Amino acid sequence: MFKTLSFGVLATAAAALCLPAPAIAGTVGNNLATSATVTANCTISTSPLAFGNVDSTSASDVDASGGLTITCTNGSAWTASAGLGAGSGASYANRKMTAGANLLNYNIYTSAARTTVWGDGTASTATLGGTGTGSAQSVTVYGRVGGAQNSVPVGNYVDTVAVTVTY
Repeated sequence: MFKTLSFGVLATAAAALCLPAPAIAGTVGNNLATSATVTANCTISTSPLAFGNVDSTSASDVDASGGLTITCTNGSAWTASAGLGAGSGASYANRKMTAGANLLNYNIYTSAARTTVWGDGTASTATLGGTGTGSAQSVTVYGRVGGAQNSVPVGNYVDTVAVTVTY
């Protein structure tokens, strides 16, 4: 017994035989390695230590404060040291501001008590230190012009002290 198939059924069967087999989807994977090294870095800015008007005949000291803003990479230990200054004959015992050839003695300290001179860690001086947070850290330094510097003439006295941050 034979069955009669319609032309449409035959055409559909023939088309099915001619179509390509469906593609089978595949995936493949791998890992991409990434790396970076965060290095220790610091920046520093300063605000002036400005004493204002000084009466050199007065026995009273003139105090002022200035500041540092230190920004170091999070976790980086830092140390800030100060040089002698540019005044002729300056030492850590007596820094010197100048007005021409004239000198005015002063010093910079690590605390408001003004007992420890800020320097390089030698000659009874101390440095300032901390650990970076990645954000700006403010540090105050304290200055004093000693009183009774009677021989100091009128003038605008200045000095520049090098500040170094080691990290």
